[in-house]
Amino acid sequence: MLQNGAETSRVEDTMTRMAGSLGFPGAHSYVTPTVIMFTTNRIEPVKLYRIAERTTDLQKVSEVNDISRRLSERQITAEEARAKLGEVDEASPVYPVWLQILAAALTGACFTVMFKGSLWDALPALPISGLGFAAVIYLHRLVQTKFFAEFTASFLIGLLAFCSVKLGIGQEMDKIIIGSVMPLVPGLLITNAVRDLMAGHLVSGISKGADAFLTAFAIGTGIGLVLSLF
Repeated sequence: MLQNGAETSRVEDTMTRMAGSLGFPGAHSYVTPTVIMFTTNRIEPVKLYRIAERTTDLQKVSEVNDISRRLSERQITAEEARAKLGEVDEASPVYPVWLQILAAALTGACFTVMFKGSLWDALPALPISGLGFAAVIYLHRLVQTKFFAEFTASFLIGLLAFCSVKLGIGQEMDKIIIGSVMPLVPGLLITNAVRDLMAGHLVSGISKGADAFLTAFAIGTGIGLVLSLF
């Protein structure tokens, strides 16, 4: 759940509920965006798990919630729950990459119109936002430095928007850029940061907020570099 976009409070609640349904009502858990610590009681040693990679797949979060609910209601056994959790962990993303890129392209075009851009601005925003999102996916696989992908993709978006206006395909470069970068904006991360802060998870909330800020800063820096050069 933590690897796929769930907020910290949901992860801790799911762990304690599942432990309680298995006969460990005194279980304790402490979760941050990068570490999970858990113990069934105050006597046994604490187990620590490191979270190295994080992405967004709310389908997996929903499936784990369903398994936890069914386990708490005694509809499945512990062995069945473990097997189902393994299947969820090993499952590939629900939507293929090409469909994600297509959805990002349509999202960018629609946001361009929503931000008062014309249809002539939405036309170049369609491929530009798709190419920018594809660049993020490819660079995340190629380079381990997280924010390099957002910076490079936003620079590419700004450059393509500038070229489209110069070629007469689009009319307002700012509208094209704003719409095209929307698929890159860390909206879920910002939402989870606020929810964690409201739930009292200050460490997780602040760290997720800083992560979202750095992502937004990388996007802004890439666009700003294009505007300063051209």
